Amino acid sequence: MKIKFFAVLAGAAWVAVGCVKTVSDTNHFATTWSQDSVTGRYQRTIDQVYQASVVVIQNNGVLLDEYIPHDTTNATRSLQGKVNQKDVWIRVQVVDPRITQVDVETRSGWGVSDVELSHQLEKEIALQLAR
Repeated sequence: MKIKFFAVLAGAAWVAVGCVKTVSDTNHFATTWSQDSVTGRYQRTIDQVYQASVVVIQNNGVLLDEYIPHDTTNATRSLQGKVNQKDVWIRVQVVDPRITQVDVETRSGWGVSDVELSHQLEKEIALQLAR
């Protein structure tokens, strides 16, 4: 009886958690499916916004990876880092020739979203662009 109970409990836990797609088209463990990303659009080139994103991640934490996501052109770039022991993904893409969009997503090691940190990093990117 106890084994069946724990098997059902383990199955329910397995269903309750899972993997979600990040803004950079990778998968990551998640325990919540709430909003976890923030978007900003700027009248700057993709190179300017991408460099500002790199500077913000390096100033606040550690830059782990820079890459161009699969099935995209050079008009989309992504990076991954760690800030305050949380995983951060940033995607920079061209919306039109004069506007670039940045998406910032953060999750803790337990897969819980952190919208406040996403918002803070997105605003720091905007401030970096204003300099």
